[in-house]
Amino acid sequence: MLKLSTSQWIGFGVFLAVIFIAVPALIATTGRTDFYFTLSSVALLSIASAGVWLMFYIGRINIGQGAFALIGAYVSAILVTKAGMSFWLTLPLAGLFAAFVGVFIGMPILRLRGVYFAMISLVLTQVVSLTALALPITNGAKGITSIPLPGEISILGLTLVPDFATLDNSRLAFYYVACVLMVLTFATMYRLVNSRLGHICRSMQQNEELASSIGINIAYIRVIVFAISSFFGGIGGAMFGSIAQSVYPSTFVVTDSVNFMLNCFLGGLGYVFGPMLGTLVLYFGWDLLFELGKYQLLIYASLLIALMLVLPNGLLSIRPDMFRRSGK
Repeated sequence: MLKLSTSQWIGFGVFLAVIFIAVPALIATTGRTDFYFTLSSVALLSIASAGVWLMFYIGRINIGQGAFALIGAYVSAILVTKAGMSFWLTLPLAGLFAAFVGVFIGMPILRLRGVYFAMISLVLTQVVSLTALALPITNGAKGITSIPLPGEISILGLTLVPDFATLDNSRLAFYYVACVLMVLTFATMYRLVNSRLGHICRSMQQNEELASSIGINIAYIRVIVFAISSFFGGIGGAMFGSIAQSVYPSTFVVTDSVNFMLNCFLGGLGYVFGPMLGTLVLYFGWDLLFELGKYQLLIYASLLIALMLVLPNGLLSIRPDMFRRSGK
């Protein structure tokens, strides 16, 4: 159970009310149902970004999260379209397979530190994309299209989740599922960070040699954390593929892996919920600058650099009194 103060529980309740009640009500008022897809994408990308943040927590810069998101998307799509499995069963399987790949890859490369690990992880997304182009089961460059919508979940004749194909607004259903997954992901992250494993991860971030000297198996912890990070990427990718109803080798590319990292930086590496806020700001920030045409990327990059300089600890480090002059 999460250990929160009264004010934190109140804040958590307000947050749930906003995303599950206020936002759908506002969208229903405006009639802009396309926002459901946008907000669902933000929720799922923040889940993948959470895995990158977790790697930062042990002192590793992971620029390869797009690889595990793409793995999760393909595993779910293949199981649904070729094996006829229910999407709801493929969702955890996609995360677990991504975690398994993370363990397999992580055992050799997690020995590296700093820029060396970052460069190796950067290559992973391109390797997975090229593998998807080459394998017959992934249909190469054609990708996997016409992925069926998630079916019904029922227990003892009681329908828990309806068949999305029968709904008038499947986008709203996807939005709710994406938000539930996001809440569960960050609740898990918060619990993990405040557990014994979280304290061990923090000690590894500060000094691995010292952590090892007191009996901590740092190699084992690194692999476990990388597996959890990969699991989050796989879950986010699988759900994203289901919403888009298609998966291509270009669904997640190197740019996406870099953006996952930027989401963490912008939101704040010292805050569990930093990836969530960073994803929201970067996603909508890029769209808002779309009208600037060829200057979009220039202004976008300039604003990011300025924010990093002014707020090196991320947006969540903003305090009401931080801009006041000292002594006043």
